[in-house]
Amino acid sequence: MRYVQLDTPKPISKIGLGTWQFGSKEWGYGPEYERRAAEIVRRALDLGVTLFDTAELYGFGRSERILGAALGDDRAKVVVASKIFPLLPVAPVVQQRAVASAARLGVDGIDLYQVHQANPVVADTTTMRGMRSLQDVGLVGEVGVSNYGLRRWRFAEAALGRRVLSNQVRYSMIDRGPEEDLIPYAEQAGRIVIAYSPLAQGFLSGRYDATNPPAGAVRRANPYFLPENLERGTQLIATLREVADAHDATPSQIALAYVLRHPNVVAIPGASGVEQMERNAAAAEIDLADDEYAALVAAAHAFRPVTGLAAVPRMVRARLGK
Repeated sequence: MRYVQLDTPKPISKIGLGTWQFGSKEWGYGPEYERRAAEIVRRALDLGVTLFDTAELYGFGRSERILGAALGDDRAKVVVASKIFPLLPVAPVVQQRAVASAARLGVDGIDLYQVHQANPVVADTTTMRGMRSLQDVGLVGEVGVSNYGLRRWRFAEAALGRRVLSNQVRYSMIDRGPEEDLIPYAEQAGRIVIAYSPLAQGFLSGRYDATNPPAGAVRRANPYFLPENLERGTQLIATLREVADAHDATPSQIALAYVLRHPNVVAIPGASGVEQMERNAAAAEIDLADDEYAALVAAAHAFRPVTGLAAVPRMVRARLGK
């Protein structure tokens, strides 16, 4: 495993574990899931993973509880990250919700506490006042944000009066917006971009095509999995496979290596089982050659999916089987 080269109290692994699926029925949560989740977490620890990301919204608190139980006595050794859902995130509410998250996680302090989404009405001034109080009493170590643009990230940091260590955003080969400003800022300022959905919910895995679309409700709601987009992605997946063959790797591992090539980026893919966790962790060791990276960049730029409003009627027709 490789780690971010920053001055943090605990090392932050380049590959973390995202736990959105823990406790969420749409990802298969059921009677046997907690045992499987614990196996994934324990194997991640064995592989040197130190960043475990959850949120109070995931499974309405179940994810935090499952993760905390699975980490057990190792909770103090790793970076436990959670997020506050930004419903009225004024200072007193931020403090109350952090206490509740820590209790579900079974920790004395949350290593990285993040604002899940920028609130369009409540200014970060009051939110960060609550975060600062949590840091002052030792309940929160580092503060982070999620889904923030660069301007608001920097404003949040000014409001906190300390570093806002991380910004967790959607980032993958086909969601490259962070490359424009967030990643350069992180590298210049000594901050971290945490990439969620680094495999575009499996689009970049090569498992799906126009004749074999995903079946799950979550992926069916993602326009990338429209048959037309799966067809348009054929050349991109072919390039991923070509680079993967050169490294005796999988397309997913190469897609992860793409985002991890930036020194201040970490990725938090989910894992449905121990083997997937092992493959994800191994991606941190892949070094892409300059020409391989250039080929991936070119293939990613050439991919032009149908998204936004233009995708809506196509998704309706796909749902209706027409």
